[in-house]
Amino acid sequence: MQLHLVVNTFGSDLQRRYGEKIYKLTLHGGFSCPNRDGTLGVGGCTFCNVASIIDESIQVKSISEQLATQAHQMKKSKRYLAYFQAYTSTYAEVEILKKMYQEALNSADIVGLCVGTRPDCVPKEALDLLAQYQDQGYEVWLELGLQTANDKTLHHINRGHTFDDYHQTVQKARKLGIKVCTHLIIGLLNENKQDSLITLDRVLTSGVDGLKLHPLHIVEGSIMAKAWRAGRLPVLSLEEYVDIAGDIIRQTPANILYHRISANARKPTLLAPDWCENHWQSMNAVDNNLRQFGVQGSAIGDTYQFKL
Repeated sequence: MQLHLVVNTFGSDLQRRYGEKIYKLTLHGGFSCPNRDGTLGVGGCTFCNVASIIDESIQVKSISEQLATQAHQMKKSKRYLAYFQAYTSTYAEVEILKKMYQEALNSADIVGLCVGTRPDCVPKEALDLLAQYQDQGYEVWLELGLQTANDKTLHHINRGHTFDDYHQTVQKARKLGIKVCTHLIIGLLNENKQDSLITLDRVLTSGVDGLKLHPLHIVEGSIMAKAWRAGRLPVLSLEEYVDIAGDIIRQTPANILYHRISANARKPTLLAPDWCENHWQSMNAVDNNLRQFGVQGSAIGDTYQFKL
């Protein structure tokens, strides 16, 4: 599979700019979430069980220890991005953020930061801090978990924020020159392909630099798991996901970077759909769809053309 020939992937963009492969090392900063600690709610988003995303046992290690361990295990690259992934990685006082981010950047093999967070938890002080790192020459990405632009769906999945919260944060970030990567979930309850394309259109209108697509998958420990077991929550087949993801990518301008076109989880944490356990199966299927029906941007006359 050569996905970079049909999609403007983040990995290929990094390789062009840095002259070598740059990998992400995922970090757990011990952050909480306002949707868990009672500030906005408890129980978290209905799909969430962060243990399926990252091993929580690593949070007992320092940031530098986590980076060193993962770099040693990976042995694929000489330089990396530090990815603060778990929970809400801007949800702390700015001095705490600065200490953690700086500890990551102090590693000689780290070229920048990717910071995952909620769109309603990015204060000006955090944006200013990220802008400072970018001004120093580091690669900086603000990764915002939007999931959908539909406020009714956002309420239903207990996100605790609106699309306008997202829009306002994006405007502030991009005004400072900070690149934004937006996470979208395909297959949320009562949403179809048209809903996903509407979300894409609203995200593009707000302005965005990168996208991550995720299929809805049900994981143990989530609120959705109860609804799925009760037969009240359908999940997409692989064919349905590929059909929607393919159309989204074809409707995406060629300059937007795709950081991810699918996602997976491992059993026994993963409950459904089974195909989400095999990351390469969905990646290959989307790749084949794009080769058959058109590459990134082709539906809007902005066909992506790979360049070394």
